[in-house]
Amino acid sequence: MLSDALEGIINLAAAFVVLITLKIVEQPPDESHQYGHDKAEYFSSGIEGVLIIIAALAILFTAIQRLLNPQPLEQIGLSLILALIASGINLFVGQLLIRTGKQHESITLEADGKHLMSDVWTSVGVVLGVAVAGLTGLAWMDPIIAILVGVKIGWEGVQLARRTVHGLMDSTITREERSLIEYVLDEHCQGELKWHALRTRQSGSRRVVSVHILVPGQWTNQEAHDLAEHIESDIRGQIPLCSVFTHVWNLSKTRVLLLTKILNDRMSWRGGTMQHDTP
Repeated sequence: MLSDALEGIINLAAAFVVLITLKIVEQPPDESHQYGHDKAEYFSSGIEGVLIIIAALAILFTAIQRLLNPQPLEQIGLSLILALIASGINLFVGQLLIRTGKQHESITLEADGKHLMSDVWTSVGVVLGVAVAGLTGLAWMDPIIAILVGVKIGWEGVQLARRTVHGLMDSTITREERSLIEYVLDEHCQGELKWHALRTRQSGSRRVVSVHILVPGQWTNQEAHDLAEHIESDIRGQIPLCSVFTHVWNLSKTRVLLLTKILNDRMSWRGGTMQHDTP
């Protein structure tokens, strides 16, 4: 029963951290944060992961102590009522977070809501375990279930910590989203038009995309600018909250630059070793 109580406290604390984080994320870009405050979501998930791991360790420590030194359950009826109330709160908050996460396209919020929903089922299992222990007199059932719950939520904490690290390391967008971007680029870049050097990263709910566009040498700056504007607009239409940066290269000038680089590379041999920057 203790495991469920501790887990409920951690869930409420994590939800409070998420709400504070939302206030930060909603702030517009400023001079100190010109790309916005979206990465604050990762600090929220990191704090939540740490809280969950701490709770898991506390649950495991207490459960092992009670398993080695069995104690009779007291006030089972009150414990069951409190567990059911906590499950109801988790159900409400979990659904709210999932809806808010989808509305704001926040993976952190949506995952936190799903985590709370998994806790609802965990609480149901704990209630059943306590009920069985109370009805059968097998007091060791409660610490055994507490150990299982501790392992479960501990693993969830580790997963949240891993997701936070990936987010702070600027991981790339999903393959599905990248495919959408490549489709837009292929639609616009046909014939003499080419694209390459597509790079992406995630920053909270925002995506950042950078790509090079090669245009024919006879194109004017205005034509190249209009093409870049259309590409950026179509990508943002496919992926909301996406910052797109296009670098337009004149194809003829690019060929001259590449030829110059090749010639410079051939002249850069020093003592039998070729010295050049890897593109």
